[in-house]
Amino acid sequence: QVQLQESGPGLVKPSQTLSLTCTVSGGSITISYYAWSWIRQSPGKGLEWMGVITYDGTTYYSSSLKSRTSISRDTSKNQFSLQLSSVTPEDTAVYYCTGDPGAGLDYYWGKGTLVTVSS
Repeated sequence: QVQLQESGPGLVKPSQTLSLTCTVSGGSITISYYAWSWIRQSPGKGLEWMGVITYDGTTYYSSSLKSRTSISRDTSKNQFSLQLSSVTPEDTAVYYCTGDPGAGLDYYWGKGTLVTVSS
C-alpha cells in the first residue's frame, strides 16, 4: 500500500518561498507509470492542481502557477518536493501530495498540511 506524507513549515512570510516535501512509502516514485502531484485547497475554495512530476522525472505545471512553481524529486530518499515562490496570503491553503498509478486506478493521497502565509 502506497502511503504519502507531506512535511514542511506551517507558516511562511509573504514574498518568501514555500517549500514542502512528500515522502512516499510502500512503493518507489520511479515505478512506471506513476505520476506524483501537488494539489491545494484554499479556505472556502475547491481543489487546485498545481503540478506533477512523473515516474521518469518529467514535470508539468498549472498554467496559472507555472511562473512560481517548481517540483523536483530525490529518488534516493523516495521523496518529491514543491517550491512556490513569491507567496502571498492568497497562497494560504492545505497542500496535498498525491500519487496516480495510472490506468484509471484510484489516487493515493497524503493527509495534507496547512500552510499559512502571514507576516
